[in-house]
Amino acid sequence: MGSTVAVETLGCRLNQAESESMARELARAGYRLASALDGADIYILNTCTVTHVADRKSRHLLRLARRRNPEALIIAIGCYPQRAPDELARVEGVDIVLGNGEKARILDIIEDRGMIDREPPDNTAPTLRTRGMVKVQEGCNQFCSYCIVPFVRGREHSEPIEEVVNEVKERISAGYQEVTLTGTQIGAYKPSLEMLVRRILDETDIGRLRLSSLRPQDLTPQLIALWDDDRLCPHLHLSLQSGSDSVLGRMLRQYSAADYEKAVARVREAVPDGAITTDIMVGFPGETDEEFEESHRFCQMMGFANIHVFSYSERPGTLAAEMPQQVAEKVKSVRSKGVLELAKESASRYREWFLGRSMTVLWEREVERGVWVGLTENYIRVFARSEEPLKNKFTPAKLVGWHNNDLWAVPLFS
Repeated sequence: MGSTVAVETLGCRLNQAESESMARELARAGYRLASALDGADIYILNTCTVTHVADRKSRHLLRLARRRNPEALIIAIGCYPQRAPDELARVEGVDIVLGNGEKARILDIIEDRGMIDREPPDNTAPTLRTRGMVKVQEGCNQFCSYCIVPFVRGREHSEPIEEVVNEVKERISAGYQEVTLTGTQIGAYKPSLEMLVRRILDETDIGRLRLSSLRPQDLTPQLIALWDDDRLCPHLHLSLQSGSDSVLGRMLRQYSAADYEKAVARVREAVPDGAITTDIMVGFPGETDEEFEESHRFCQMMGFANIHVFSYSERPGTLAAEMPQQVAEKVKSVRSKGVLELAKESASRYREWFLGRSMTVLWEREVERGVWVGLTENYIRVFARSEEPLKNKFTPAKLVGWHNNDLWAVPLFS
């Protein structure tokens, strides 16, 4: 039996894509993939450092991995080591600390430590996810005043179109029905995101193509026109951060609330049932009660399908960390709860709109005997009962009721 490897991921979809690539490389080399709870011989944590909460969670997971796997090789990799390698080197039980640039060398690094107990290479080895993530771009040139990402991911760099198209074809050959294109700023893809998406749709038979986070300025008429192909999922994560123009200005976000509203209107005209999800930050330095209320009202007006809410976290080295009028943690907590309540209301309202309708579901896994979970094209999570195996299959399904905060469906078989 070969050595087992557990790869765990914190943070963004780009991290997920890179973890998937590391896992595929290790599996193909003969290592056996395992969950983090299986007593793996090698534990890799792909970290996030976008907030102090992400830092704390990384440290906790690394210590937990050591307690559960006393003899394992423990590797911390990614954005947190890129920002503060010495901090992680002091975490008890961490054997190797690696920045983002070392992800492509993970196999060599592990084998340099003598971890070469492998099974025969398996070119068909499974990955950790049922929906594939493909990295198309990395880095950011924008330098928003609060954001550490440009410091840990570097300047913008795009993967060649041919390599991305070939990667999508590989995922299709491996049995994937859906692929998400991801990066730090995929809208900054060169020569253009529109060209990349068109090439994938024209040259592959992928069942579904999904885009990760975009900015309002990325939504050109040429890109929006591509949603005429129903394989391009009608779901856009369009980061907002704040609905207050004065806060957006201090954040250096390069758009106004009106710009954002116009972009959403163009999308909804072209894709009427599409899901628009977003990120909202509360407690940015100097955010007044009036600015918070302005942002809250804007979010109510936009009718988002979901809102990811997080509190401002000071990141050393960013402009916002030096700004006056830092908001008290108690105030951040109250504001966060207010937006979280709105997020729940908005998500319920959007999902309710589809009750009684039939939609196509890609089924992911069996969560308990005879009960399956999957996603509609517009990213509604649904559950259904079926004695027939559904994993990685498309079926139409009628959405008939609620299942906690998600929906219950009845699969419709031909």
